[in-house]
Amino acid sequence: MLKLPVVSSKTLVKLLNNLGYEVTRQKGSHIRLKKTSEKGTHSITVPNHSELAKGTLNDILTKISIWNNIPKDDLIIMIENI
Repeated sequence: MLKLPVVSSKTLVKLLNNLGYEVTRQKGSHIRLKKTSEKGTHSITVPNHSELAKGTLNDILTKISIWNNIPKDDLIIMIENI
């Protein structure tokens, strides 16, 4: 697995928008995104921080990877290119 980059919530939200997620709401320091597909509806919460913790980023990427059938390494490469 590739090394996780240091990213902000803004960058991660851009990646999620590129994958078809839409921001549904923001409450305090958390941004809620949703994607509807044939599998159903997937919701994910991203903390609105200037630098996401590695564990938080890893967990979010794992869930996105499973839901969208995209390898985590490909997601990391996509984040680095934003």
